[in-house]
Amino acid sequence: MEPTAHSQQEAPTPSSTETAEDLTSMLNAAVRDANVKDVLEVLKKGADVNSKAESGWTPLQSAVQADSEDLVRLLLDKGACPHARKDNGGTAFTEAAIVGNVKILELLLDLGLNINDHDDNGFTAFMEAAWYGKKEALEFLYSKGANVNLRRAVSEEKEKLHKGGATALMDACMEGHFLVVKTLVQEMGADVNIRDNKDRNALIHALKQGCTKERYESAVSIGCFLLDCGVDVNSKDECGKTALILAVEMQSPDLVKALLEKGEIDIDDADEEGNTALMMAVKKNDYNIAKLLCEKGARTDVGNLIAVANRNRAHNMARLLRQYNARFVPETLTDWEPNSKRWRDQLKKLYKIYRPMIGKLKTFQYIQQRIQNTSQGGIYLGLHGGTEVAVRIRRSTEGDKEKRFFEQCGNCEHLLKLFQFEKAEGYMYLCFPLWEKNLEEHLQEPEDQMDYKDALRMIFQAVRELHSLGFAHQNLHPSNFFIDLGGKIYLADFDNKRKLIEGKKELVNSDLEDLSRLVLYVLKGGRKPLQQVSTEDLAADSPDYQEALDLVSSLLSHDERGLEGLSKHPYFWSKQTRFKFLKSIWNKIKDLSNRKAVFQAPNATGSFPYPLWTKQIDRDVLNIMENPRKGRPFKYSNDVTDLLRLIRNLDEHPNTSISNRIGDHAEYFLKLFPALTIYVYNSLRQNPEYSHFADIQDPSL
Repeated sequence: MEPTAHSQQEAPTPSSTETAEDLTSMLNAAVRDANVKDVLEVLKKGADVNSKAESGWTPLQSAVQADSEDLVRLLLDKGACPHARKDNGGTAFTEAAIVGNVKILELLLDLGLNINDHDDNGFTAFMEAAWYGKKEALEFLYSKGANVNLRRAVSEEKEKLHKGGATALMDACMEGHFLVVKTLVQEMGADVNIRDNKDRNALIHALKQGCTKERYESAVSIGCFLLDCGVDVNSKDECGKTALILAVEMQSPDLVKALLEKGEIDIDDADEEGNTALMMAVKKNDYNIAKLLCEKGARTDVGNLIAVANRNRAHNMARLLRQYNARFVPETLTDWEPNSKRWRDQLKKLYKIYRPMIGKLKTFQYIQQRIQNTSQGGIYLGLHGGTEVAVRIRRSTEGDKEKRFFEQCGNCEHLLKLFQFEKAEGYMYLCFPLWEKNLEEHLQEPEDQMDYKDALRMIFQAVRELHSLGFAHQNLHPSNFFIDLGGKIYLADFDNKRKLIEGKKELVNSDLEDLSRLVLYVLKGGRKPLQQVSTEDLAADSPDYQEALDLVSSLLSHDERGLEGLSKHPYFWSKQTRFKFLKSIWNKIKDLSNRKAVFQAPNATGSFPYPLWTKQIDRDVLNIMENPRKGRPFKYSNDVTDLLRLIRNLDEHPNTSISNRIGDHAEYFLKLFPALTIYVYNSLRQNPEYSHFADIQDPSL
């Protein structure tokens, strides 16, 4: 019977020195240690008997895992809820099945639990007992009505990915519990031919794990037993491998013989990569199994068997195959043209040569195939399912960490993304979309043209995206920016220098300083080393010179606008946007009583750079503007407000003779007064009362 609210003891108030969180942690530790005395003491202090520790574990579930019947009874008596679920939906009941404690199972079942209840992954207590080989618990649950042939129920989303659908028998087969398998089939009537959502039956589950030394013997025993029980031998795994192919992979002659004795087996069936059982035997260089398959009539004209035997230096195997009419077939590859221009020749070589496949990946860890060096090893060319990729090879532990980071970059536009990955023999192969060049290489190629402003816009966005993920790069070197065929730039960190920001402003500031050098490096066209470039290298006659100087200065001074604000800096504005900005300011200030105050902020850092602008402008243009045909004469003074007024009036009231004389208005004024835009912008920005005038809607125009 389930404890009621009346049977639960009223929890004492936690002591003032220990929080509820502290008590939860203490209670969890005491239960894990199976220390009844400490458990009682912590409960007395006011710990919640149904509190949840990491991953949603309750004290009752932890007591079950500790296999302590006394603790379980004590906690139930104190009001522990037997129906409480962990974050994965598991209960104390399913945990008891994992432990295999029949007394606890019986105790919990008497409290009204559903024997076929399952967690979020579809596991019932019966399945857990089968998975962990708990035969006694399995028999108890069966006696109480557990559904032997229940298939694992999963969410609709997981079902679309073909997950779930497995039975307790499949679990026992996969984990190699032979006695449990026999019990399930012979005593409980488990159906050997049910298939999971990947269309695999119990035989496939048994053989898939059989290649490891630890599981070989149990896999052979289970496989032979299932064959005697009439299991369907034509089921395949998710890669199209039949039971026969899997048995050959295991190199088990007993299983191969047993399977071949089944008349319904197709000896020449192939997996999704075209491997037949005979091809697998040749690849494994298993002469005895290959001979057995040949004697049973396996075709020797499927796949280039002789070529595989020759690669293995397996002369006896090649001789055997020739006895059964196998012939060497010269390999003829279809003509293939890579997308990449830079790596074309290396990719064509990789395509043609033989390399053992790593899942769907073909790569060659060889200097001629290396495209980038890093402090953590080389990056190599690869073909993943026919797609051109860059491959980074890491040990599995480090690879898992990197994979998790790159998966975070999935929604970012200018951070390098993970395309696919493969695992083999303790290594992880991380595959990325192939780039053509890094930024350093690109800038140093004279034939490669680059729009520096667009490049810096993408670079700024990449660093912003990295910061938004909580990381500072700490190594913003041009070799860490990659450019694809379309000219798009991506940031990577193959040297693993990035650090979690965690409120450390100095890390962000360090990136801003690195970015200031990178701006100068790009604007210099990469013609000077990154650490040597300075503002003196900027071309003073460049139309963006003043804006570039200010942008670099803002980055170096760790400007309060941060990278988000500096990404909208006037440097990134087009010529038309700058001119439109200057025109708009007069409209915003014309009705103010003291217009000059707008440009006289107490903390202003610069004075008006053109105090004699009326002498610099074309005399005829000024004369026409001061003496309009229609309207009153107006004398322009040498302050900034009148210059802005003239720019606005000239453009809003076009005059053909002026246009014929000076051409494009934006071109003329920005060339004549190159420092005007940044002066007006900074003057407004530094004036708290009028800083909003500096905002523009779309700086990319």
